[in-house]
Amino acid sequence: MANVQITELALRDAHQCLIATRMRTEDMLPVCSRLDRIGYWSLECWGGATFDACLRYLKEDPWERLRQLRQALPNTRTQMLLRGQNLLGYRHYADDVVEAFVRRAAEGGIDVFRIFDALNDLRNLETAVAAAKRAGRHAQGTLCYTVSPVHSVEGFVDQARELARMDCDSIAIKDMAGLLTPGVTAELVKSIKSAVSLPLHLHCHATSGLAEMCQLKAVENGCDHIDTAISSLAGGPSHPPTESMVVALRDLGLDPGFDLEALEEIAAYFWEVRRKYARFEPEYAGPDPRVHIHQVPGGMISNLYNQLKEQGALDRLDEVLEEIPRVREDLGFPPLVTPTSQIVGTQAVINILAGERYQTITNEVKRYLQGGYGRPPAEVNAALRQRAVGKEEIIECRPADLLRPEMETLRHEIGELAKSEEDVLIYALFPDVGRQFLEQRAGGTLQPEPVELPEGESGGRAAPTEFNIHLHGETYHVRVTGAGPRNQPERHFYLSVDGVPEEVVIETLDEVVLGGGAEGAVPQRLSSKRPKAASEGDVNLSMPGNIVEVLVKEGDTVQAGDPVLIVETMKMETEVQAPIGGKVTEIYVAKGDAVTPKEALLHIES
Repeated sequence: MANVQITELALRDAHQCLIATRMRTEDMLPVCSRLDRIGYWSLECWGGATFDACLRYLKEDPWERLRQLRQALPNTRTQMLLRGQNLLGYRHYADDVVEAFVRRAAEGGIDVFRIFDALNDLRNLETAVAAAKRAGRHAQGTLCYTVSPVHSVEGFVDQARELARMDCDSIAIKDMAGLLTPGVTAELVKSIKSAVSLPLHLHCHATSGLAEMCQLKAVENGCDHIDTAISSLAGGPSHPPTESMVVALRDLGLDPGFDLEALEEIAAYFWEVRRKYARFEPEYAGPDPRVHIHQVPGGMISNLYNQLKEQGALDRLDEVLEEIPRVREDLGFPPLVTPTSQIVGTQAVINILAGERYQTITNEVKRYLQGGYGRPPAEVNAALRQRAVGKEEIIECRPADLLRPEMETLRHEIGELAKSEEDVLIYALFPDVGRQFLEQRAGGTLQPEPVELPEGESGGRAAPTEFNIHLHGETYHVRVTGAGPRNQPERHFYLSVDGVPEEVVIETLDEVVLGGGAEGAVPQRLSSKRPKAASEGDVNLSMPGNIVEVLVKEGDTVQAGDPVLIVETMKMETEVQAPIGGKVTEIYVAKGDAVTPKEALLHIES
């Protein structure tokens, strides 16, 4: 048996799982020369959630990150994770957008495209695979492993044959939730290797504690490649440790030829980097055998933890984890991987926090039930589909077949803010976040979120970081979660107010002088106080969110159930419906506002 090849995940999936995708390029580049000398088959360093995180939180140009990493890794293949027709976003894009993105990513330095579809609807891989092949790059077709009454080894083998017919260069088994067991791994790998002649990769998360055993069973049965993460970014929702697997493979006579001392130096570097991002880590990052019940993948569990924590609802995590399998069954047992993990997870959160299942149905769930993401693995809940979709026609074809070319329209919409095709693609994938990024770049106001709490000169706390504020007879619980750099004309403080994330800007005013020349500061409020929802005509939310669109204006007449707002919660959009019929007499919100469940967003007079 030939030596096993290894793909290192430290620069993408490992930190996506453990520190919510917050690692900055400045912390990747110093270690790249050492990573480049190890001899990895590839380094996964782009794609997945990194594109979104660069724009939304880090205020980095993801295309510039790619160029810098390509230059810093001259001897190693660079690899990215691509969601087929979804690319790196949360909807299907027209074929011309997919083709333009893959072409530009290849030109920017990507060698290996790991391409998957969240439903294993292989029709949604065709355009991306063909585009990667035209660009002269390695197209890796991927199977999302999951467990359900409708998934089987035989079914995955049939899909592997289809990927081979699609002219993929290799096949990957993507066990995003750590659901594989050693026996099933052996059977699955052996069966696929018997059916197709392509190289086989195994990507396995360590969530359940079985990943190392599964990888060894895989290589014993012919698996050619495994994915690992350097030990300081391994384990729990992440992946098996690189050093440990190298030792195990060496013991089996499958030595990948890596220098263990060099790996230890890399591990030591990432231990220091990981400390910098400690505030983004989940409270518990060890093995979680409950994954065999709730099936939440590694990347999602840390994000779900942070989202509930920010909303002051962390105590309801177990309820959400119990609800996720029920929602998944209603949706026809989709594998839980982006974007279906977000679709299922967000709906489960809403079901729990609202107190009633499907009282509110996200737009993404509606689109999914209509067939807008592709063919579900099994029949969906018919009553739920009827409630969500009504009489609208169900999509049976490949969803992208219904989409007209988009690139020219996108170029026109973003206009002069886009200085390149890369900028147009930023806007294409994330219209609101992308536009904001491009506007801030043009205005010279890009500022990443902080990674550390404010500290005094001696390293101690400069001020309390958790306290209550009493204002106009009401009490607000405030926790400081971060702060921007000192000695700036404006300093950004990041707070959690009653569990809702907020940002406050402190602007230094030159004309205010205190204590013989010290500068005074005046806080700038981000929004006015809205009234509490108190009557049946007050429209409010069951969980915090952001206003995406106000669909009505004052004086409009609406019927009960009419959509009046579109809000974004946990990256998913939801229509908010009128609770009663009548006239809209007050509107308290505008596009872009952050809102909480206690607030009235608009009022309807019956």
